[in-house]
Amino acid sequence: MKVSIILCTFNRCKSLARALESLAVSELPKSVEWEVLIVDNNSSDQTRSVAERFCHTHPIRFRYLFEPRQGKSFALNSGIREGNGEILVFVDDDVIVQPTWLQSLINPFCDVRWAGCGGRILPEPGFSPPPWLALEGPLSQLGALCAYFDQGDLPGSLTKPPVGTNMAFRREMFAKYGGFREDLGPRPGSELRSEDTEFGRRLMAAGERLCYVPSAVVYHEINNRRVRKEFFLSWWFAFGRGGIRENQMIPSTNVILKIIARMILTTPKWLLGLNSQGRFYCKCRLWYEAGKIVEIYQLIMNRSVKPVLP
Repeated sequence: MKVSIILCTFNRCKSLARALESLAVSELPKSVEWEVLIVDNNSSDQTRSVAERFCHTHPIRFRYLFEPRQGKSFALNSGIREGNGEILVFVDDDVIVQPTWLQSLINPFCDVRWAGCGGRILPEPGFSPPPWLALEGPLSQLGALCAYFDQGDLPGSLTKPPVGTNMAFRREMFAKYGGFREDLGPRPGSELRSEDTEFGRRLMAAGERLCYVPSAVVYHEINNRRVRKEFFLSWWFAFGRGGIRENQMIPSTNVILKIIARMILTTPKWLLGLNSQGRFYCKCRLWYEAGKIVEIYQLIMNRSVKPVLP
């Protein structure tokens, strides 16, 4: 089996070094040929020197690729084109993987039923959430911003798409269904995402099966910039926009009215809620719905927008 790990990075040279160090000690049998393709998305810090240091130390395992077009989806699609593997694995520059992570993640591909798979994403050990952030219970949806993805202890079919920092697909899936949409995904000045989950949903809608691998665990770094209310609100606003853009359709009047109704019903819960977690959760939901309205307006103003598939 040939495996390419595609790691896209932008101006995170310090966390990149930690991620590469954890990947370098991955434990796999000799029958698995694997490489790490570091895709530098036009960074202006020391990213290139960090990447080249690993390429020099581990010339068989690490390769460097520069993608000048700003935007994560451009970098992802460049990695897909340049990777040598029949299995393409995706991981981010701000996670730490366990030595057995890669082996666990690719094991399901021995079964031809699976087109792709995704593993667990947990906060870095020792992370303590602020009082207004719930990672457990009915309000834990906000934890998604910490790239928290945990579907339990049992493996099986995924009912929701995996998240981009811990997922893998057969190369043929990209040949069959196209790459990541380049009108989605973060880029400087925009937190609009969904490029990863849109691809998973595209496969699932076509009848492909995706596997959940609870033993494939990565730990996501939660930096101070991310654990701020302003960042959460910006992220949820962009997430709402991404959900509408993903479908590339102007919703019906009935759907738009439901969005507005949810905003009206949520506003008093935000203003009059009894605890900080509940109030902030409601505020994020408002920003999420507002993002939808903004993107619907953009679609109405520009009906010629089409999905951008490479």
